[in-house]
Amino acid sequence: QVQLQESGGGLAQPGGSLTLSCAASGSILSIASMAWYRQSPGWSRELVAQVGSAGAIRYADSVKDRFTISRDSAKNTVSLQMNNLKPEDTALYYCNADIHDGSSGFKYYWGQGTQVTVSS
Repeated sequence: QVQLQESGGGLAQPGGSLTLSCAASGSILSIASMAWYRQSPGWSRELVAQVGSAGAIRYADSVKDRFTISRDSAKNTVSLQMNNLKPEDTALYYCNADIHDGSSGFKYYWGQGTQVTVSS
């Protein structure tokens, strides 16, 4: 059984920083991509940043040059460093990973979400 556990998040002032972390655990044979998504009330869930197994990275245009995704493949973790936060970054942030559990093939898993609120 695979689980994604997020940590970090909370309240930050505009211009401030926060770091989100996510750890995958359980029956893991291999992890392809790891990513962060976010969802605000009334909006669809959107991709924030993604890192592939070979290190290819992509960001949403709205967070480029402010957010940095990093991955530790040995520890099955992914982090999101968020700088120069803006009120529009307020959302529930979800960790996502494409994981092969050794029996069922690759499947996308989601964390439970962690709230980020940017407000003065």
